[in-house]
Amino acid sequence: MSFDYDLFVIGGGSGGVRAARLASGETGAKVGLAEEYRMGGTCVIRGCVPKKLMVFASSYSGMMEDAASYGWDVTAGDFSWSKFRPQLDTELNRLENAYRNTLRNAGVEAFDARATLKDAHTVSLSTGEEFTAKHILIATGGRPFTPDVPGAELAITSNEVFLLDELPKSILIVGGGFIACEFACIMNGLGVQATQFYRGPQVLRGFDDEARSHVAAQMVENGVDLRVNTDVASLEKVDGGIKVTANDGSEMVVDQVMYATGRVPNTGNMGLEEAGVEVGRKGEIVVDDFSQTKVPSIFAVGDVTDRINLTPVAIREGAAFVETVFKGNPTKPDHELVPSAVFTQPELGTVGLTEEEAAAQGPIDVYVATFRGMQTLFAGRQDKVLMKLVVDQASQKVLGCHIVADHAGEMIQLAGIAVKMGATKADFDRTVAVHPTMAEELVTMKAPTRST
Repeated sequence: MSFDYDLFVIGGGSGGVRAARLASGETGAKVGLAEEYRMGGTCVIRGCVPKKLMVFASSYSGMMEDAASYGWDVTAGDFSWSKFRPQLDTELNRLENAYRNTLRNAGVEAFDARATLKDAHTVSLSTGEEFTAKHILIATGGRPFTPDVPGAELAITSNEVFLLDELPKSILIVGGGFIACEFACIMNGLGVQATQFYRGPQVLRGFDDEARSHVAAQMVENGVDLRVNTDVASLEKVDGGIKVTANDGSEMVVDQVMYATGRVPNTGNMGLEEAGVEVGRKGEIVVDDFSQTKVPSIFAVGDVTDRINLTPVAIREGAAFVETVFKGNPTKPDHELVPSAVFTQPELGTVGLTEEEAAAQGPIDVYVATFRGMQTLFAGRQDKVLMKLVVDQASQKVLGCHIVADHAGEMIQLAGIAVKMGATKADFDRTVAVHPTMAEELVTMKAPTRST
């Protein structure tokens, strides 16, 4: 049978673009790709990249305060969203064009349209066009989930926060995951009165208990009004803003409410079931170890599969798909020991098992160092750094590393290499410290803090 394309990719995010580029540019396959919004996907357009730029912007308020302690004559004015926002838009436009050029240079034909499945080998575009493909790759990512509470339509999500015409004077962030915590810190750093509600007992569920408690304490110390075991009962538009009624009956009025209560796979109304693709309870596309669905011609990568929802993982999955399908080299994406970072202030970097996960597997030694960092200590700040290693007692292999500190994301990338290689505590110990740094604590902790 003759097909219009060897591969048609639905979704122009990190995973889909990587797969399309490699399949076309490295194997000569004829590839088409459809994206309904903006090329670059969540990470580039409404996620990691603009968020990190806002993290940078929000950190300067603390830097300027520190600068005065270091002898600089600093006079800081208010943050200007009207100056920052156009520069943010310019940078995102540049990145989107870079993605488009990458596809064009690789020979991929891109369509600015929504694509759905008609059958196992056919996609239908919102333009009315239909194309057949030998293989179809779904990489449509995820979207924010908003609970069904009265007045929820008054709130924004992480999709809209970058598009605000002006910065609110006060905001309620609802949620306890990394997106909620990051934006609570961002808004606080930009001078917005930031309150955060989370219905559970502690934010950042799933991360190491000691590390997430440390982050939460630092967020409160820095000015975030964090309220755990608290949720929104209703939202109502009133003079002066949005009235929030909490589940405990308390009320407050804020300029803006942002929901960051998780994300769900973006699979609605795509024709998946009709094409025979299995969908899980949360709407995720069910795939095997090679990212193949139950329909042999249809594959899926990235957040739409709800495996590990991180941009670099989606990119690895896209590359593994090309190796498997177009290069004849069956390759499973590696989901073990994936480092990650939460860009709160301070940041949380993590790789491997939490203390709780490791203890459930067998006896462990736990090494913990908490201290005030040299730079902020001199400036009179109360910030505390946490460095933590979780070590298997029998093999002395480092099972997990957790860092809470400024630039923890940079540090965990490097520590992740050692953990991925199977380094033991002795390997860390025999590595000479770089002094004076925060990270040197990773190689100078000699005695366990506790053993379980």
